[in-house]
Amino acid sequence: MTTMYAALLRGINVGGSRKVPMAELRALMQQLGYDDVRTYLQSGQAAFSSGHGDEESLAAELAHGIARRFGFDVDVIVRDHAYLRAIAGACPFPAAALEPRQLHVTYFSAPVTPGRFAEIDPAAHLPEEFRLGDRALYLYAPNGLGRSRLAEQLAKPRFTKGVVATTRNWNTVLKLVEMTAPAG
Repeated sequence: MTTMYAALLRGINVGGSRKVPMAELRALMQQLGYDDVRTYLQSGQAAFSSGHGDEESLAAELAHGIARRFGFDVDVIVRDHAYLRAIAGACPFPAAALEPRQLHVTYFSAPVTPGRFAEIDPAAHLPEEFRLGDRALYLYAPNGLGRSRLAEQLAKPRFTKGVVATTRNWNTVLKLVEMTAPAG
């Protein structure tokens, strides 16, 4: 059975380093045997279909291919359409009433528990807020991610130790749901 997936690449094409041209990424993914390959923006997301593997093995395969082709390691998270749709649907914030720049999702490679973030005092960061979901963290940052003190705190290595974490804005979250939707 063929499934639609999104690949989320962490930390590419930022500040002129770790360049991965999207045309070359698409070609690499096709060489790996993936079908229906499409990329979105330059910041490291692609949609594709595959009839083999699971999310973890596909992520490892793609990460290995990127390392061989581009000469550096890239963390990759792969998630299927059902998961992406569920994450968008489970948003604990009123997404339709917010500007997309105010809402972000950090995808984790594995489940994280609330205890990981216990030292963060939510009241100290208001009106910014975060909530945990299934291998995801929802962040409401009313002044945008670039000005968010809470986002800066959440990005510290002690909170992401042992997992891959990569953040996408709400427009990208919705676009990935759309791009991985079954045809028809």
